[in-house]
Amino acid sequence: MSNTHLSEQEQLRREKLAELIIMGIEPYPAPLFPVNTDSVTIKEQFNESTKQQFEEVCLAGRIMSVRDMGKANFCVIQDSKGRIQLYIRRDDICPGEDKSLYDIVWKKLLDIGDIIGIKGYVFTTKTGETSVHVKELSLLCKSLRPLPVVKEAEGQTFDAVTDPEFKYRQRYADLIINADVKETFIKRTKMINSIREFLNAQGALEVDTPVLQSIPGGAAARPFITHHNALDIPLYLRIANELYLKRLIVGGFDWVYEFSRNFRNEGMDRTHNPEFTILEFYTAYKDYFWMMEQTEQLLEKAAVDVTGNTEVKLGEKSISFKAPFKRLPIFDAIKEYTGFDISRMNEEQIRSVCRQLKLHVEDSMGKGKLIDELFGAFCEKNFIQPTFIMDYPVEMSPLTKKHRDKQGLVERFELIINGKEIANAYSELNDPIDQRERFEEQAKLMERGDDEAMFIDNDFLRALEYGMPPTSGIGIGIDRLCMLLTDSVSIQDVLLFPQMRPEKEEV
Repeated sequence: MSNTHLSEQEQLRREKLAELIIMGIEPYPAPLFPVNTDSVTIKEQFNESTKQQFEEVCLAGRIMSVRDMGKANFCVIQDSKGRIQLYIRRDDICPGEDKSLYDIVWKKLLDIGDIIGIKGYVFTTKTGETSVHVKELSLLCKSLRPLPVVKEAEGQTFDAVTDPEFKYRQRYADLIINADVKETFIKRTKMINSIREFLNAQGALEVDTPVLQSIPGGAAARPFITHHNALDIPLYLRIANELYLKRLIVGGFDWVYEFSRNFRNEGMDRTHNPEFTILEFYTAYKDYFWMMEQTEQLLEKAAVDVTGNTEVKLGEKSISFKAPFKRLPIFDAIKEYTGFDISRMNEEQIRSVCRQLKLHVEDSMGKGKLIDELFGAFCEKNFIQPTFIMDYPVEMSPLTKKHRDKQGLVERFELIINGKEIANAYSELNDPIDQRERFEEQAKLMERGDDEAMFIDNDFLRALEYGMPPTSGIGIGIDRLCMLLTDSVSIQDVLLFPQMRPEKEEV
């Protein structure tokens, strides 16, 4: 950014920067600063009996507010844990005759947003606030851009920023001024750690699989396409890691999992981002009934570890993650919410039902896609409490084992919570001949114009021909689960850097 584009405040801060340099004060010194505590530790542990432990504290943080009281100042700084008040007296940090550091640097050249390091001792003010009496002060980083819309009153700062364009595009600034935003991402990490602990405790092995794939397999979705120059071949960003994890089951691992960064070249809304995180795990010699029980246990543990309770608040709703969850066949759900029993209907009959219900459908949609549209339009939104929707038709599930008892169905469930799919699981198809036929059906849908149909993955078929043991697998949407456990209304609220349109250049 050239100086012609600077605001008045930004220009003033650059002038202050120049003055500091002229005075011989390094505005961006070497990174080592001997921090030995933080704001939360001081506030939680300081009392009369622990006073001696806090006689020499050293901490660093960003200036968030200042109250000028002449020869002394009260200042609030923010570190990675929280905020704490500092008491800064001119005679303490500038002993002797020379008061220039205080009068020029502190009073004139430092700004809200600057990062400072301080040394001093902890005490309690007359109003009962735990504070640090500063004996030494160092500038660690001069801030050249004012914090956005921060108001001050009585030593406190208040955020007035609600614009999503700002929040998502300038997440770094959002994190500075909104403590609850940082808490959301701390909870996200707690959730992932909880899930990892659950899986590791049972002997599951965490693995990595390719992000760049020659065939985008494992899901029905539109991929992002790129080109590998050295090999001179097209490659795809993965839409799922399923087929690679199943290859590992073929190879002899009994239980593998991966937190997979996936990419789908599709629409964006409150529950969809083109880049997202899925947990997938596959376990040999298990089926989808076993997987339902594991899913209940895993999510119950995650809810308790993140929120302290199995009852989670989501706006005005209360979601219970206490096992067991409700189970309901998909055809029963469709009948309940549309009045139509489509369990014995063919493709054209189901298409007719869609039209009667004024649901827009394309000619390229096969039977499975039509059923999916019906469920999504009329049923999904009604399941607020965790519900396993199960026993899908074979046309909807090209990678799933046929149902052991019910003709035309497969052993599959989706977990719906708050009206959205959170997880998708199968008893995995391990018959290579059946799998090839399912892939070929998908290829026919692709020829009809379905750009989300699956490719035929011949290498995966070759792996199945070596023999894959009976296996159950699941994919859990980490971002959507995080939304539930943090009371977030948009997927962008639980992604540190969600996808945004390119920012317009300032002219």
